[in-house]
Amino acid sequence: MGNRVTRDDFEWVYTEQPHTQRRKEILAKYPEIKTLMGPDPHLKWIVSGMVFMQFLACYLVKDLSWKWIFFWAYAFGGCINHSLSLAIHDISHNVAFGNKQAKWNRWFAVFANLPIGIPYSASFKKYHIDHHRYLGGDSLDVDIPTDFEGWFFCTPLRKLLWLFLQPLFYSLRPLYVNPKAITQMEIFNAFIQFSIDLIIYCLWGLKPIIYLIAGTILCMGVHPISGHFIAEHYMFLKGYETYSYYGPLNWLTFNVGYHMEHHDFPSIPGCRLPMVKKIAAEYYDNLPHHQSWIRVLWDFVFDDTIGPYSRVKRLCKLAKES
Repeated sequence: MGNRVTRDDFEWVYTEQPHTQRRKEILAKYPEIKTLMGPDPHLKWIVSGMVFMQFLACYLVKDLSWKWIFFWAYAFGGCINHSLSLAIHDISHNVAFGNKQAKWNRWFAVFANLPIGIPYSASFKKYHIDHHRYLGGDSLDVDIPTDFEGWFFCTPLRKLLWLFLQPLFYSLRPLYVNPKAITQMEIFNAFIQFSIDLIIYCLWGLKPIIYLIAGTILCMGVHPISGHFIAEHYMFLKGYETYSYYGPLNWLTFNVGYHMEHHDFPSIPGCRLPMVKKIAAEYYDNLPHHQSWIRVLWDFVFDDTIGPYSRVKRLCKLAKES
């Protein structure tokens, strides 16, 4: 349990991200993929059902003992909330109402945020664009751990602790790595979120609030679904910085496992990403991919060659100019 990982720095590369070139090649060969772009007409109804399901759950848990509050938060509510966070990820690419209705997407993301308990959607949108545009960009892509995280969380026990604390790092890292001015939408997001939290508290007490927030935190830490955080971009094989997963948990996560396809075509909603893989099979079938998110978490903790340093980094133009 005490062996130090062999990595002592990120994997620095001096090439452009691979997704841009592959996108050009695939579109040139299969122009019909453009027909997959555009809004998902079912997304708004699925998300609305999940939001109201969580509000119903708030009523049902209000009289439960604390042990059952945390049990259902981890086993059920947190799964819904994590799924909603991935719906917000899709909505950030305007796939709920389309690019021409950008404001509708922003406000709908605020609505999808409500069961998560903590304002999140507006800030996520602000930083996620950089993650796609400057994948691996030093001081630009806040999805990459800090040097401190890579240096300190370097043993199995510490890496396990890092997984538990991942929601904290995920939310606070942007403020350190690439701080940006607070937007008006973030203020609206926070005001609406805390107003709904207060209404729930006044109606049913503290337990439903704890149920929502505990579920969010627990299921973004050590939980099978949270394996996607590590699976997407941690370099399990040298030379590969993005990985897909084609297993059954995609049914709960809006196909976020189709991550290679998503970075190639971020304007295609998750429900249609399997079609991308099917049409352009020769571009994806031979790329390394993950079989299990649980196995990803296990390997991350116990494989000495994998840790927070196992990320590709590059200097992007904007980083050089700043």
